[in-house]
Amino acid sequence: MGDDNFGHLERLVSELGARGLLARVVRTQSGRLFVRVINPNATSLSENVTCRPTAVSDLPDWWYCWSWGERMHTADDPAGAATKVARVLAAVGE
Repeated sequence: MGDDNFGHLERLVSELGARGLLARVVRTQSGRLFVRVINPNATSLSENVTCRPTAVSDLPDWWYCWSWGERMHTADDPAGAATKVARVLAAVGE
């Protein structure tokens, strides 16, 4: 499970970087992984994105999730997820 999680997060980091956002995979002391995303033009605008498997068989296997736990986007489309994050972290006038 952990390796899939890391791969999904690395692909998201790449897509976020292509959109001008600062992003990196962070590992907590407990071993949990997430992507820390910051808008370099407005550093107060940031988000932590996790990636989790789903236990529901009729849904895609892995999902990117917002910091509060809500599913954001399927992990098989990191570009789509990065677009959503970029939209949320856009500064006024960007």
